[in-house]
Amino acid sequence: MRAIVFDLDNTLWDIEPVLVRAETRLTEWLELNCPRITARLTAADMRAARAALAASEPHNAHDVTYLRLSALTAHALEHGYDERTAAQAFEVFLAARNEVALFPDVVPALRSLGERYRLASFSNGNADLGRIGLQSLFGVSLNAREVGAAKPAARCFQVLAERLDLDPAQILHVGDDPQLDIEGARLAGLRTVWMSRGPSQWPAQLAPADLVVRDCAQLVNALTNCVV
Repeated sequence: MRAIVFDLDNTLWDIEPVLVRAETRLTEWLELNCPRITARLTAADMRAARAALAASEPHNAHDVTYLRLSALTAHALEHGYDERTAAQAFEVFLAARNEVALFPDVVPALRSLGERYRLASFSNGNADLGRIGLQSLFGVSLNAREVGAAKPAARCFQVLAERLDLDPAQILHVGDDPQLDIEGARLAGLRTVWMSRGPSQWPAQLAPADLVVRDCAQLVNALTNCVV
């Protein structure tokens, strides 16, 4: 094995409080700068609009940035604001979305693993490792928007292998989602690690991951002892 690819959300940080805070900041900004929008639309209404857009444009459903920015643009125009307002609102959301609290085991483990393996990341979301401060630890960083597909699509893992210039069997994929991360990577020929930080159960219908760990520190220990 020559490279390790990490999922981001819920693998390196807890995403739920991040999204709650980002949505709150977006709503507060809209209330101050676009009150006609928030007077008529709730956060639930805007989520429904993004879902409807994804359903009507399945070729763009993988691109969460496109969906949110396009929906905000539609809301702005509908309520008498211009497209620049939507871009400003999206930047407020995106800035907060990248204010993440890394799990304490993450940075030490990445530094240790980076001495022995090439490190990469792939996310279906729009986390920005540059803003977060992790970019220097990864040689390759991709997301669904760049690739044009979202995990578990085989294309995601194929592009990763191409960027790393490695055979899929030489790559270990680490993630929290059994279907998107583990099953998707396994079918594409990668080795797999399920990072199960919580009490979730493995789906009985899926083949097991090659390794199960609770955090990045345990992953380092397992690889040091050549478990995978």
